Amino acid sequence: MILLLLFLCLFVTLLLGFPVAFTLAGISLLFGYFTFGTDIFYLLPLRIYGTMNNQILIAVPLFIYMGVMLEKSGIAQRLLQTMAILLGRFKGGLAISVAIVGAMLAASTGIVGATVVTMGLMSLPAMLNRGYDKKYATGIIAASGTLGQIIPPSIVLILMGNVMNISIGDLFVAAVIPGVALVTLYILFVYIYAVFNPEKVPHYSQEEIQQFKNELSYKSLLNTFVLPFLLIIAVLGSIFLGIASPTEAAGIGALCATILTLFEKKLTWKVMKDAAYESGHLSSMVFMILVGATAFGLVFRGLGGDEMLVHFIQQANLSPYAFLAIVMLGIFIAGFFIDFIEIIFIFIPVVTPIFLLYDMNLLWIGILISLNLQTSFLTPPFGFSLFYLKGVAPRSIKTSDIYKGILPYIGIQLILILIVVLFPEIVTWLPGYLND
Repeated sequence: MILLLLFLCLFVTLLLGFPVAFTLAGISLLFGYFTFGTDIFYLLPLRIYGTMNNQILIAVPLFIYMGVMLEKSGIAQRLLQTMAILLGRFKGGLAISVAIVGAMLAASTGIVGATVVTMGLMSLPAMLNRGYDKKYATGIIAASGTLGQIIPPSIVLILMGNVMNISIGDLFVAAVIPGVALVTLYILFVYIYAVFNPEKVPHYSQEEIQQFKNELSYKSLLNTFVLPFLLIIAVLGSIFLGIASPTEAAGIGALCATILTLFEKKLTWKVMKDAAYESGHLSSMVFMILVGATAFGLVFRGLGGDEMLVHFIQQANLSPYAFLAIVMLGIFIAGFFIDFIEIIFIFIPVVTPIFLLYDMNLLWIGILISLNLQTSFLTPPFGFSLFYLKGVAPRSIKTSDIYKGILPYIGIQLILILIVVLFPEIVTWLPGYLND
């Protein structure tokens, strides 16, 4: 009953809009005090110090800084413009360029907010001026902006690896094929939609295409594509080749992003100060929630919650796939209301022992949950990508347009989750191949 009351209080206070980090910590300490007395105030600092000594988590602020600095360099903006010119002759070329640039920015930064805002400011006006359907335009921008949650280096994968106690390097490798598959499905959808709905996705004329070609030069193409690829190779290549750990690769990425910004002649004192401030702000938010989740985990386990859950699952006689289905459905529904960070720190520590009990591959489970968490950025009413895009969209774009536009992409993500459930080799093959 105490455990049920704990969850009920958490759920109510979160829905009332209280800050997640302080809600988790405050309610957990309150329940811990009345259950264990003053011992809770001795046990919790020990848990927090253990978290502070975890070197893996150093990668979080470093990758956040890398993304912020790259966004301020202007490389992302130029990349989107060049891709739009190159793909202008294809049906839905602008939308395809948004999907590809979203994937490249995901592999470079991993920050959803920066990607959605950048692409929203650059491509949405161009698509609307071309006469693109509002729902079509906003849907691909919001969906492509969330690719940083599954394409490494992803903050979701780093936190997931830390909580589930599995190799972040293996998670990064395992996410490559599902990430590429998701981008491919996005491109197929926007292209097929453009073919069957030409009135909603106007095509470029031959004169416009020729004008675009005249605007391109070898030097501009070199600068546009080589610099982001160098950053991707420096970060992911060093991890995949075993040269650096994810934490060390994050340091390499932060340094390379700063050098690229200097190369672009954008590295001013103001840019450095803004990047440091934004990185500190985002990192503090993540770690305050982590502290709150640590308090919750301590009280939950102290009350025997993990043992009770294991006992309940055993008594229910659920098959491994039935339990997986329940967990995935629960996370999907939770994504409508709370952020992915809270879901990782609240849900995952509770269900991981059950997956271990069933002897299920945690690497496969981690990628499935990461794909599921990506939908939380698109599902109304609290999808962050929807908020970011609405914030930079013209007044002619209604919230309902954005909500309707993202529905096909939520469906695509759910289809990919089902495919990965049916064919685990999509996740496990590449890590196994590289480890051999």
